[in-house]
Amino acid sequence: MDKYRILLVDDEEELRAGIRTRIDWNALGFELAGEAANGRDALELAEQLRPDVVLTDIKMPFMDGLTLCRQLKQQLPAVRLVIFSGFDDFDYARQAIGMNVFEYLLKPITSEDLSGVLVRLRKTMEEERIRQQDMEKLRRSYEENLPVLRGQFYTRLLSGQLKANQIMERAARYEIEFSGKSWVAAEIHVSNLGEDPDDLILLSLKNFFEENASLSDCQFHWTLYDDDLAVIAAFEEYPRVYGLIGELERVRALGEPLLGLQLTIGVGLGVEQPAQLAQSIHGAKSALEYRVILGPGRTLYIGDLEPRSTNTLPFDETAERELVNAVKLGTPEQVRAFTEGWLRQAQNETSLSQMQCFFLELVACLMRLAREAEIPQEEVFGPGFTGAVQISDFGGPQQLGSWVEERCLHLQELLRRQRSYTTARTVDKAREFIGENYADCNLSVEMLCEHLHLSPAYFSTMFKRETGMSFTAYVTQVRMEAAAELLRSSEEKTYLIAQQTGYLDPNYFSYVFKRYFGTSPSKYRATGQEQGK
Repeated sequence: MDKYRILLVDDEEELRAGIRTRIDWNALGFELAGEAANGRDALELAEQLRPDVVLTDIKMPFMDGLTLCRQLKQQLPAVRLVIFSGFDDFDYARQAIGMNVFEYLLKPITSEDLSGVLVRLRKTMEEERIRQQDMEKLRRSYEENLPVLRGQFYTRLLSGQLKANQIMERAARYEIEFSGKSWVAAEIHVSNLGEDPDDLILLSLKNFFEENASLSDCQFHWTLYDDDLAVIAAFEEYPRVYGLIGELERVRALGEPLLGLQLTIGVGLGVEQPAQLAQSIHGAKSALEYRVILGPGRTLYIGDLEPRSTNTLPFDETAERELVNAVKLGTPEQVRAFTEGWLRQAQNETSLSQMQCFFLELVACLMRLAREAEIPQEEVFGPGFTGAVQISDFGGPQQLGSWVEERCLHLQELLRRQRSYTTARTVDKAREFIGENYADCNLSVEMLCEHLHLSPAYFSTMFKRETGMSFTAYVTQVRMEAAAELLRSSEEKTYLIAQQTGYLDPNYFSYVFKRYFGTSPSKYRATGQEQGK
C-alpha cells in the first residue's frame, strides 16, 4: 500500500533535522515528502505535494501555524493536521480543536511521542480509507440496483428528461447496449387490468415479449412505463416500422390467449436520434387512444391513423437548446449533424408551411445568438440581411441545408474568436491592474476579481492557462522586478523599497528576494553598482 505523505513545517532547522532522522517513517507507513521553514512556503509546497499529513509548529515567521492550518483546510480539506508548540496556551489548543487538528503536542517533542501520534493517525486514516474504498460492497450494491437504474434510464429517456449528450454516457454506465441509426417507440396496454394494474402481471408480460419478439437488424429494449409496457426498437439502418408492427402484432396475438390479457399496442413514428424518442412514444400513446374508436386487441400505428401532413416540426425548447449548444459549445461535426437532421425530418414529415415556420424560428435563434454576443448580423448572414428570408428563395433542399449549415458554422467560428479575444483582454486588464497595484500589500486575487467582476476560481484557471503561471507567482515576479529596478536606480533603504513593492515585513521581502534572484537585496545592489562603474 502507498505510504502516506507528510509535510514538516518548523522554522528551527535543528528540530526539523531531529524529527527527520529519528523517526522511522517507512516502518510507520509514512513518507517525509517535504519540509518548509515558514507557513507561506509550506502553503506553496502543499499545493505541489498534496500531502496527506502536515506537522507544523505554531510560532513561525511570515505566517504562523494556525493561519497555515486554516488555509490548508480550505485548499486541502482532507489533509490531517498535527500541531506542536512550545506554548501551553489554552487559546491555541482551543483554536486547534476548532480546526479539527488531530493532535496538539507540546515541545520538547520526543521521537516516542511523535511515533505514537503517527501510529494512531495511520490507524485512523486506514479505517477511513477502508470505509471509503469498500469497492466490493459498492459493486454488489450497484449490481443489485442495476435493474432499477436501467428502468429509470428508460423512463427518463422516453419522458424527454435526458439531454442528447447524456444518453449514450448513461447507457454505457448502466451496461446497456444502445447502438442504432434509427429508433421507434411502442407501448403495450392491457385493457382488462383495471385502474390499479398489478406490476407482477406487467413483469410477466415483459418477460413474454422479451422471449418471443425478434426482428433482424433490430435491437429491443423493454421497460415498464406509465402502467404499461414500452419497447424501444433500435434499427441498424432505416426504421422498418411495418416490419416492427407485424412482429409486435404476431406476439400480441400469441400472448392474449396464453396470458389471458387483452392487449393493444400503439406504435410511434421513427426518429433518427434517441433524444427524439419522447416524440415517438408520444405518437404511440396517441395511437393507443384510437382503441376507443377502433376497439382494443390490435396493433395501431400513428402514421396510418394521422396523415403525415398533420405532423408538426416544432422549433421547441429542445430543438433550440440543441442548436444553441451545438453552435456555442459543440464541434463543427455537431453543427452539421443538427442541420442535416432537421432538414431530413422536415422533408419527410412536414408540409411546406410547417417547414417554413421551423426555418424562420431557426434563423431567429441564430440572430438572437449573434445579438447577445454583440456580433453584427451582417457578419453572420451577409450584407443587407434583414431576416426576411424564405425557403422558396433556395433552389432545393440541398441549397437550403448548405445555407443554414454555413451560417451556423460561421457564427460558431465568430463566437470562438470573440471568446479568445475576450480572454486575452481580461488577462491584459489583470496585468494592468497588478502593474498599478503591486505596491498594495493587500493585493489579492479576490481584490482583482472584484475589479474584473469575475469569480476567483474561473479567473485563476484562465490566468494560468494564458500566462503559464499562477496569480501569486505573477505578482511576485512584478514586485521583484520593480524592487530590482529600485535597488539599481536609487539609494532608498531596503525597508522602504519593501514597502514600495507591497511587503510590510522587510525580513520577508529579503527572504523572497533572495529566493527569486539567488542573492540578498544588499548584495544585488552592490553587484549592480559595481557593474555600473
